[in-house]
Amino acid sequence: MSHPIPHHRRARAATAAGRLWLGRAIATTLALTMAIVLAASAHARGAPEGFADLAERLLPAVVNISTTQEMEGGEQGPGFRLPPGSPLEDFFERFGDPRGGGGPPRQAQSLGSGFVIDAEAGIVVTNNHVIDGADEIKVILQNDEELTAELLGTDPKTDIAVLSVGEGHNLTQVPFGDSDAARIGDWVVAIGNPLGFGGTVTAGIVSARGRDINAGPYDNFIQTDAPINRGNSGGPLFNLDGEVIGINTAIISQSGGSIGIGFAIPSNQAERVVQQIREFGTTKRGWLGVNIQGVTDDIAESLGLSEAMGALVANVYDDSPADRAGFKSGDVVIEFNGEKVPNHRALPRMVANTEVGKTVDVAVWRNGEREELEVTLGELEKVDLAALRAEDGGGDAPGGSESVVSVEALGLSLAELDAQIAERLEIDPDTKGVVVTDVAEGSDAAEKALQPGDVILEVNQNPVTTPGEVAAAVQKAQDANRKSVLLRVERDGEQRFTAVRIQG
Repeated sequence: MSHPIPHHRRARAATAAGRLWLGRAIATTLALTMAIVLAASAHARGAPEGFADLAERLLPAVVNISTTQEMEGGEQGPGFRLPPGSPLEDFFERFGDPRGGGGPPRQAQSLGSGFVIDAEAGIVVTNNHVIDGADEIKVILQNDEELTAELLGTDPKTDIAVLSVGEGHNLTQVPFGDSDAARIGDWVVAIGNPLGFGGTVTAGIVSARGRDINAGPYDNFIQTDAPINRGNSGGPLFNLDGEVIGINTAIISQSGGSIGIGFAIPSNQAERVVQQIREFGTTKRGWLGVNIQGVTDDIAESLGLSEAMGALVANVYDDSPADRAGFKSGDVVIEFNGEKVPNHRALPRMVANTEVGKTVDVAVWRNGEREELEVTLGELEKVDLAALRAEDGGGDAPGGSESVVSVEALGLSLAELDAQIAERLEIDPDTKGVVVTDVAEGSDAAEKALQPGDVILEVNQNPVTTPGEVAAAVQKAQDANRKSVLLRVERDGEQRFTAVRIQG
């Protein structure tokens, strides 16, 4: 016969069961939380305990580069130059330089770094400036074995050189990584041959990206504080996965030693150059056929752009891909091949990294509106840019002259350009425009460095041939509440755009 359980005992049992269930739920929740934290920590790396394992794995792939160059008797080689202002300079000028004077040829040596990217084929990458002018190139492995290298090709524009030591060697290679994935603050490791001390490992972080140091037309450097010195040039900058994300190339230093500001060519830029050199012996870059300049705030305002961005087309070469696609001077390239153009420095890289012969969509800002163009890129290496610049220009002959007119709103005195003025100012007689005869002191035109002899070809993208047309264009801009006008100006055969504020 069963007996009923008292009410208070049933309540205690229910409470115990509830506590047990709650405890299990909390334990399950804690376990799940710990699993999530551990998974996240696997992806979010903190400061590593050390770099020993990474260095041990990567060191065999990094090589020293030694070059020899035969110098003439009177030519100074690396490491034997007088400091500027040295009292010995005057002595050598007066009594002759014992280092030169038709003496016997001598050999100059220099050192750098490099790394193996294809062990089977014996392919080594370094900087162009490391091997430039070398008569003999030696690749020195970590075990001090010396191999004679053949130069496969160079690209001075990005300062990259590709060498071959041939097959049949016991080499270790390293892969290129994705430099675009590198974030500011990420750990990096540099290995190289600083000051001749081969196999040197230093570490730091990515300090900045997209640096332009005026080293070349495609500057897009990774900045790092990993100590880099002379001799590190051409060596790899690694991420913590052991992938090359940069080629160490330059430093900023007053003393010549590292002060924590080094620059590396991004791997995504370098890998394409290396591939082309291996395949063709040279680079094959896309070519658009325009001269460009930056878009300042004043220029953006004068064109009706909401922000200063893109690349302003100053000139279009005749019969170039841009010319055939309908580009015009004054266009602002705001998108290229589906990507926004943040500034004028970015456009040359974007074009150069695009396959030759590819047809791409380009968006330009023209006359206050967005327009879509389609252009098929040419090959930069097949273009004689110097000849194009010499042939550039032209236009119909100017009309009759008129007296000097002052356009006070711009602070300029202007005259129509006729044959007599063109001859006196040594201006191409075929040039059609309005010549600047005077610039008012303190005016915005003076601050923008306009000067007598400059020829104004366009105002707000409209051709002008008389001072009256300039004045009318300025008045039109004032009526539209514009604060400035955009002038297309020619000086010494070079054309540029300048935004000048309207006064009064």
